[in-house]
Amino acid sequence: MTSRNTAEAAVSSDEEAAIGTSGAEAPPVRAGRLSRVALLLVVFICAACGLVYELALVALGSYLIGNTAAQASIVLGVMVFAMGIGALAAKPLQRKAAVSFALIELLLALLGGLSVLGLYAAFAWLHLYTFAMVGVALIVGGLIGAEIPLLMVLLQRIRKQDAGSAVADLFAADYVGALLGGLAFPFLLLPVFGQIRGALVVGAVNAVAGTILVFTLFRKDLGVRARIGLGLASGAVAVILAGAFVFSSSFEASARQAMYRDPVVYAQQTRYQEIVMTEEFSWEGSSDFRLFLNGDLQFSSVDEYRYHESLVHPVLAGSRGDVLVLGGGDGLAVREILKYPDVRTVTLVELDPAMTDLARTDERLSVLNGHSLDDPRVTVVNADAFSWLRESAGTYDAIVVDMPDPDETATAKLYSVEFYGLVGSVLAPGGRMVVQSGSPYFAPKAYWCIAETMKEAGLATVPYHVDVPSFGDWGYFLAVPGDTPPTLTMDPPPGLKFMDQRLLEASTAFPLDRPPLELEASTLMNPVILEYAQGEWRDY
Repeated sequence: MTSRNTAEAAVSSDEEAAIGTSGAEAPPVRAGRLSRVALLLVVFICAACGLVYELALVALGSYLIGNTAAQASIVLGVMVFAMGIGALAAKPLQRKAAVSFALIELLLALLGGLSVLGLYAAFAWLHLYTFAMVGVALIVGGLIGAEIPLLMVLLQRIRKQDAGSAVADLFAADYVGALLGGLAFPFLLLPVFGQIRGALVVGAVNAVAGTILVFTLFRKDLGVRARIGLGLASGAVAVILAGAFVFSSSFEASARQAMYRDPVVYAQQTRYQEIVMTEEFSWEGSSDFRLFLNGDLQFSSVDEYRYHESLVHPVLAGSRGDVLVLGGGDGLAVREILKYPDVRTVTLVELDPAMTDLARTDERLSVLNGHSLDDPRVTVVNADAFSWLRESAGTYDAIVVDMPDPDETATAKLYSVEFYGLVGSVLAPGGRMVVQSGSPYFAPKAYWCIAETMKEAGLATVPYHVDVPSFGDWGYFLAVPGDTPPTLTMDPPPGLKFMDQRLLEASTAFPLDRPPLELEASTLMNPVILEYAQGEWRDY
């Protein structure tokens, strides 16, 4: 129950009159410090629950749709608007504040607890996520907004005080509770319960807090019918939430499978992303094994060698004693690097430890990457690449930047002038770097924006692109510090299946319908590449 934009409704002259009337006509309640503390504790709990509902909607939208900034703006804007409407709509309920509050908490617990589950279903099967999300935000926000005026009445029932003091006490508990909810969501609920079960647990807490308050401090407000009705309603909410909790795993598996063409063989929601692996067998028995992060394809085992040979071997044509890999937690780029016996060290910086653990322990993936992360030359660092580069004191002969596409706020910073400046700063003299840069056909603005961004960071680049059937036309930039572009050449080890010097030279030619573009560089404060990537990929 966050109380933004509801203070005016809580202290308006109409509501002050309602408070006085309600207090005069309602049965007396047990007054005293303990009763007041108990009510403010419920305010604290409901505030935490309300903020968790908001954050859950934002997080779910970010995972399913991307564009965290837009999802947060829509959810928070709609919910704050609805909270104001809910506060006004609560005026007629103040004469029966206790019963009304209990019913609102039960309804809020039910809808808020089931919100993630319902929206996931709307996304997976109905393709109506945005409309459903706005509807849920309106209803949940309205119910949250109705809490404050009713709690104001109940607070005054325990002990009369001036409106300013009552508002101060109420909002103090509310804001501190919101802090608890804000911290509990990412650091407790998501890691322990996940999105769906976390919302269900919070819904149960919400229902218990609201009903216990009414059945203890305000039980004299309840007639026999009201007690029976609230008891039955509480039981129904408990059964529904408990049932949803029990069957949430099977539901999630079914909903997830609906979003993928091939059978899902592994799925994990980590602190940073959703990792999904699928596998399909042809009639001949060959396997197409695929990895997805937040729904975006990372590789297909059928043709990933095309992508990784093109990414790695041109940059290793120069010095390559010490190699840095940023991203690429699947270990496939490292596999290609280790084909050179004169590589002394490989440092892999990957944000998500679950990804590198999977690359080591999953039988399919570890066989595909040649158990590369277990090689003694490889050091795995689980850290944010941007922050790690700022603190790094070493230098590297070759750097491979194999990051997810810049179609989310979190990844757009990894395609900024500032990031490429940091990468360039750890290049040894004569060193080279390569960046996977998306598709120059499907997303030409995003692709050529990377070239301008690297130029702004003091790097000279050579663009090249190849055909990767599971991705389409896919591009890269080879770069060195200074104004002179590097020579695109290869010193390949034996056993490559796709890339050679002849193909590498041809890969620098771009068709007339996808010529180079001159665009604005992307920075931390103005991540234009995010707009380019989201806009261009929308139709594919």
